[in-house]
Amino acid sequence: MPGTRRDYYEILGVGRESSDAELKKAYRKLALKFHPDRNKEDGADQKFKELSEAYEVLSDAEKRRVYDQFGHDGLHGQGFQGGGFEHARDIFESLFSGGGGGGGLDGLFGGMFGGGGNPNAPRQGSHLRVGLTLSLLDAFEGCRRTIALRRNEICTGCKGSGAAKGTQPETCSRCKGRGRVQRQQGFFMMQSPCPECRGEGQIIKQPCGDCRGAGTQSKTADIEVSIPAGIESEQQLRVTGEGEPGERGGPRGDLYVVIQVEAHPLFERNGEHLLCEVPISFPQAAIGAEIEVPTLSGLSTMKVPAGTQSGKLFRLRGQGMPHMHGRGHGEMHVRVQIETPTRLTERQRELLSELDSLDCEHHTTPHQKSFLDKVKDLFD
Repeated sequence: MPGTRRDYYEILGVGRESSDAELKKAYRKLALKFHPDRNKEDGADQKFKELSEAYEVLSDAEKRRVYDQFGHDGLHGQGFQGGGFEHARDIFESLFSGGGGGGGLDGLFGGMFGGGGNPNAPRQGSHLRVGLTLSLLDAFEGCRRTIALRRNEICTGCKGSGAAKGTQPETCSRCKGRGRVQRQQGFFMMQSPCPECRGEGQIIKQPCGDCRGAGTQSKTADIEVSIPAGIESEQQLRVTGEGEPGERGGPRGDLYVVIQVEAHPLFERNGEHLLCEVPISFPQAAIGAEIEVPTLSGLSTMKVPAGTQSGKLFRLRGQGMPHMHGRGHGEMHVRVQIETPTRLTERQRELLSELDSLDCEHHTTPHQKSFLDKVKDLFD
């Protein structure tokens, strides 16, 4: 062979000390990359042939020894001429068949181009998803709910086979039950779903009258779901084995229940914490008081200290939402809002006017005094 040919080690991208395993790994990676049925670029087929020739030499201990010592001329002297595409295909197929790498070209290209797998093997059913709306109290306490779920069930008439009573599905004569047919493309055998049985591997000549050959019928099932305390909106619960039925004896899929928690008229939720706005009177805020505030577990007493300002936030520990994946509860946040009376009696007006005069004389409203001082400084 001409001395200008590329070095086999360079072609495979490995060093001269590479082990057989390293050679095989390099060849597999590059051969798949430049395979003509995967790579349509110009020159990919020639690159594939070159890779296969390099691997053929270096994977053979004697040829590798001669090549390492004498190069391409040494191989030429022993009669090695390389080969064409058919020979390259044989090398590639031998690597991926049997003990060489798992399943031969049938398994390799089945995975690449959509084939592979036994169409008559059991298959798990599809998963289903359904929404469930809860009140905040339900989410606080936890509960059980029954969902009326419309789903497919195994047909009782044919027990899921799809064939009329007394008959059975027949193995497809075209694909022999494999569900796939082969066609020649270049020097490779490609696979596609069998057009006769649509990839099922079998044909139902006499469909079941109850399910019309589907093997399933749509029915409503009552599914009981346990809702853990503390659950939040958009969280989902998985109910194993309550999805669609499997095919050919395969297991059912799962049911996913997506939770939505309704808004509450009193409480605003923020994760494990709750917020409640509570109105109080001016006297309660001024002189202090004990008030009752609502929580999801009942009324709770809270102390309002004297001089409390509107918007003040109080925290009641352990009165929030329960931790879904642990112990304890979050907090209840209580924001007090001082209410201004809208209808006053004559006596109330007199008392409030007297109070206002005392406020101005003794500066008992600290925020107002601070504001007035700043206004004074502005115009001085």
